[in-house]
Amino acid sequence: MTKIWQIVVVAWLLAWAGPGLTMSVVFINPGKSDEAYWVTAARAMEASARSLDMQLEVMYAERDHPRQVVFAQQLAQRPKAQRPDYVIMSNDYGVGNELVRILDGAGIKTFFAFSSIDDPKEREQTGGPRERFKGWLGSLEPRAEEAGYLTARALIERGRKDGARSSDGKLHLIALAGDRSTPSSILRTAGMHRAVAEVPDVVLDQEVFASWNRDKAAEQSTWLFERYPSARLVWAGNDLMAFGAMQSWEKRGGKPGHDAWFSGINTSSEAMQAVQTGRLAALAGGHFIAGAWALVLLYDYHHGRDFLSEGLEMKQSMFMLFAPHEAARFQSRFGDLKFDQVNFRRFSKVLNPNLKRYDFNFRQLMR
Repeated sequence: MTKIWQIVVVAWLLAWAGPGLTMSVVFINPGKSDEAYWVTAARAMEASARSLDMQLEVMYAERDHPRQVVFAQQLAQRPKAQRPDYVIMSNDYGVGNELVRILDGAGIKTFFAFSSIDDPKEREQTGGPRERFKGWLGSLEPRAEEAGYLTARALIERGRKDGARSSDGKLHLIALAGDRSTPSSILRTAGMHRAVAEVPDVVLDQEVFASWNRDKAAEQSTWLFERYPSARLVWAGNDLMAFGAMQSWEKRGGKPGHDAWFSGINTSSEAMQAVQTGRLAALAGGHFIAGAWALVLLYDYHHGRDFLSEGLEMKQSMFMLFAPHEAARFQSRFGDLKFDQVNFRRFSKVLNPNLKRYDFNFRQLMR
């Protein structure tokens, strides 16, 4: 082999190996560093990053949404050599358009996971991916409406089975939604409304916003139970709000799962245990994996296999309803939040050339 050819081969190998070694990602985590859902999401992303040999930095906004903007500004102000290749973020509290603007101006590519910019008014400012802001590559969202629908439907079925009807023959339900602006909150609530609208024997007494917060849900449900004494079904947009409502019900002398029925969303250890004991009548989860899947998409993009063929804005089914035995299995497999047993490389099209379509359903990880 001639010396010139050797140099060409070495250069080609470096070009191929380089991205895998240097690819760096920051995740602006909107949640708290001690919040079960967002910690689980970050741990899954860390496992995915290790599996794919990339660098991942997680920045927790601690549910202080202006801090997400501050983080974006800090990343944009880093010396160019220290900026990440990509930033993954979630459009919680509607700050996504500002994040895109800041990071795109610094030449940092962005990707939305968990929730994206869906509101038409916000879209007037940003356009779609790769339009006004060329570095906004795309998004991957769980079908949040599906989670609201599945849990509400299962809750209603449980109420019918266990005799939750009021003297008027109806099932009375109160709903604890997350917030008014986060897309996933809006969609989960829409799913609940769809389930209620499908059946004539369910009455939605009232819907309130508890800001995903356990204590606020406990406070609100206290007066909701007083206002609507016939309500025996409680739908909640996450697990923490469900537990807050349970707390106020127990203070009234009630027993969740026996004289009132509750549903939630997420895969916290407390939620899984509540499913197994019957305190939670319905639980959906698995969507925390969206960030880990987003890293797979970015890995493929970085290595020359664009996900454009499947759409720049993907919405995939990631939720599953957890029966008691499935909750036990989840705790057995992932209860310690160690996801390294999952080989994320097998979901990459670059590493598996015969893979035709991405499948990001969580249930496959439970097998």
